[in-house]
Amino acid sequence: MSVITLAQQLLACPSITPHDADCQNILREKLEQMGFQCESMRFDEVDNLWARYGSNAPLLVFAGHTDVVPTGPLSQWHSPPFQPTIRDGYLYARGTSDMKAAIAAMIIATETFLKNHPDFPYSIGFLLTSDEEGPAIHGTAKVLETLQKRGEKIDYCIIGEPSSDKHLGDQIRVGRRGSLHGKLTVHGKQGHVAHPHQAINPIHISAAALHELAITEWDKGNEHYPKTTFQISNIHGGTGAANVIPGELEVLCNFRFSTAITVKELQERTEAILHKHGLTFELEWNVSAQPFLTKKGKLISVTEKAIQEITGLTTTLSTGGGTSDGRFIAPTGAEVVELGVSNATAHHINECVKVEDLEILAKIYTTILQHLLQR
Repeated sequence: MSVITLAQQLLACPSITPHDADCQNILREKLEQMGFQCESMRFDEVDNLWARYGSNAPLLVFAGHTDVVPTGPLSQWHSPPFQPTIRDGYLYARGTSDMKAAIAAMIIATETFLKNHPDFPYSIGFLLTSDEEGPAIHGTAKVLETLQKRGEKIDYCIIGEPSSDKHLGDQIRVGRRGSLHGKLTVHGKQGHVAHPHQAINPIHISAAALHELAITEWDKGNEHYPKTTFQISNIHGGTGAANVIPGELEVLCNFRFSTAITVKELQERTEAILHKHGLTFELEWNVSAQPFLTKKGKLISVTEKAIQEITGLTTTLSTGGGTSDGRFIAPTGAEVVELGVSNATAHHINECVKVEDLEILAKIYTTILQHLLQR
């Protein structure tokens, strides 16, 4: 089976989070044919697949997710999002970039490696979940709990997130920033728009504080991370009536933070700004990810070498982008690298990937296996 054929099979499954829609059954059948011991782990409504070939250390794991984000308006797609279509050298479907195409490349690369090295002395694993694009509570984190309880340790991990920028392999992720969510409720006093002196409009009184939060420089980053950013993602106030001053304003915000600042510092500085502007408020915090970083070691060196050999590119080491399941894997002590196709259309309408890039990515993965796991 070619990487394109396998990718098309996966892309035809409407696996919107947390539904796997049969992706993992397709992959399990393929992995078992290759000699992997496969184990389905279902937690709550989330499907996870753990597969392992070999029992000796070191253990290299390919990690990824079979779930995808919603399609958006179907009328804006040039072809149905779950009907994979090749057009002008690109493969179109929801999940091509993020990240079913990379999973297909991982499988085919491993198959090629095992055909050439059937008796290699180490281990290869696959950790796949249908809960990466959602809450990520019952996915990779839960599988890792199970593995740790029975003493299975991941030494190296390659995650197939779309890491590349303009050309395949020009960038890999070696870490990610942390993510801190805030839910801010500003209290005012509801009233009639014709009698504003009898009310307190929480939208009006919050505007200056929200602007200050938006323009504040929280840190300057450091040698490994870009600077911390703040974004308001949702804002709501009002009853729906045009003649009523709202009594409350709800604001959802997010920090993507580097190791140059702590969660506590972000919380304290945010609350200080809100107090400075005289707001009466409640603020709920949720840390969805701490920053992580894989320092230069064997996996990064081998990945750089493989990319150079196959593409001729010198790759850039990056910690940009959003969160990934590397936030759960790195704290176990594993070296983690994210290597996948271009991120240019991830989550977009008409998501796509270059067809030729899938073959190239599979060759890079195979080369990494050869350099990392051979004696």
